Amino acid sequence: MANPEHLTKLKESVKAWNTWRKKNPDIRPDLSGADLTEMELGGANLRGANLRDADLLGVDLSKAKLHRANLKWAELCKANLSQADLSQANLLMACLRDTNLRGADLSQAQLNGAQLNGASLRQANLAGADLAGANLIGANLAGAYHSKAFQGQ
Repeated sequence: MANPEHLTKLKESVKAWNTWRKKNPDIRPDLSGADLTEMELGGANLRGANLRDADLLGVDLSKAKLHRANLKWAELCKANLSQADLSQANLLMACLRDTNLRGADLSQAQLNGAQLNGASLRQANLAGADLAGANLIGANLAGAYHSKAFQGQ
């Protein structure tokens, strides 16, 4: 369950959130299970945040810092994650259908079983990403860098 204080601060504004993160670098934000649908979070520093089971349907997270974030089982369908830093993020079983991941850094991310059907991964960095069991039907991978990406069987 999300920490109510963390959720309130995030809903205040991206600027207020990023300022709070700078002042509290040792706090790992807990936004697990939060309903963040349709929020404008572009540029938000969510580095290391726990977003497990969060509902981020249609949310704008373009250029967001999500390095090592826990997005396991997160609902990210139709979200804008273009140019987001998702390096080493846990996206196990996440719903990323029709999501914009253009230019996103997904290096060493865990995408096991993720639903990426219809997603745009154009020019995304998938180096070392684990895509075992991921659904990539209809995904656009044009120009994506995928050196050493594990795609399972």
